[in-house]
Amino acid sequence: MLNKYSWMEECNAYFMYYYSCTQHSLKLHPLLFYPPFSSNSLQSFLLSFSTASSSTLKYQATFLFDFLNSNFKLSKPQSIFISKRLSGTTFPQNHPLSVINFFKQIGFFQTHIQTIIRHRVRVLFSDVDKTLRPKVDLFQQLGFQGSDLSGFISKYPTILTASLNKTLVPSVEAIKKIVRNEKDLIHVLCKCGWILPKYQLFVSNIDLLESCDIVGNQVLILLKRQSKLLCLSQSAIRNYILQDVELGFHKNSRMLIHGLHMISGLRKETFKRKLDLIQSFGFSKDESLQMFKKYPTLFRVSDKKLKVGIEFFLHTVMLPKSALANQPMILMYSIEDRVFSGCRVFQLLKSQNLCKVPSFVYVLCLSEEMFLGKYISKFKENTEVLLIAYKGHHIAG
Repeated sequence: MLNKYSWMEECNAYFMYYYSCTQHSLKLHPLLFYPPFSSNSLQSFLLSFSTASSSTLKYQATFLFDFLNSNFKLSKPQSIFISKRLSGTTFPQNHPLSVINFFKQIGFFQTHIQTIIRHRVRVLFSDVDKTLRPKVDLFQQLGFQGSDLSGFISKYPTILTASLNKTLVPSVEAIKKIVRNEKDLIHVLCKCGWILPKYQLFVSNIDLLESCDIVGNQVLILLKRQSKLLCLSQSAIRNYILQDVELGFHKNSRMLIHGLHMISGLRKETFKRKLDLIQSFGFSKDESLQMFKKYPTLFRVSDKKLKVGIEFFLHTVMLPKSALANQPMILMYSIEDRVFSGCRVFQLLKSQNLCKVPSFVYVLCLSEEMFLGKYISKFKENTEVLLIAYKGHHIAG
């Protein structure tokens, strides 16, 4: 296993070899696999490079493949693929060692560097002062520091090969118009930094959404929850909006983006299966669609959770279908921690005539703090019994 010094020396030696190949217009064809090499063997090869024959050069060209495979933990197919992509490309005379040192100076661990190289090997040949440092400075000025910075850049290494002034800066400015808070800005970038190199498409899609009255915080919601939607083709986005309108969402409704979020993230087969499941319990198609329009996120839950919830509310609580259709969000609640326990307290309150409770749905929709204050701690003589009914399964555990 190479120590950090021999690893850096090998990077530098590799660059000298590769640059010499490109200067002699030698194309690399790493189609054969050879055992991993050492720095000494590579340096010995470099000394004899100028007198090497054409056949020998072909053999030695496989060192690029071996280098990627052994030092950056790439699989054999990945090494071959990257080597082919670099074949015949001329790079500026920048030493990989300076790139690696730069990353380490700003706090990157070797795992971060390896991740970047696996996805963007050309970064090894970048000019530190002209190309890399200005891009890193941009994100440091936005508030990225330490592990946040290294984690962000290694997660989205394409930003290191994108144009600073033509792509990254205008992309950041476009996102800042949507995200006003600095803390939210970092959160959004960490989640969807892959958008940054797609400036033109991103901005044109924002314009499209604004033409449909989806603006401000509504765009922010999409950016946080379904950022991929913002980099689809405009025809795809128009199609999703059309589907939303056909399902009953109005263009000027704030619920449009929630429907858009769900529709764009669900396959048509999945959407139909959810509707069919709900209708199997006796709901009409209109009632099923009403449940989706009121709470689109409902269609993200598993079929099992949806089925158990509907069965419990209709057959155990005996809730009318119309009530469930009007309050579909209760199907999202945890069955064990919220629904079952709330039902036990509700039944106990009714059986002991402790107070008038409007309805089980009303009780269920209260926050835990309000529920405890209004229906448990208020009845001091019965607090223990009510608390056991509410959290009995946790107390027993």
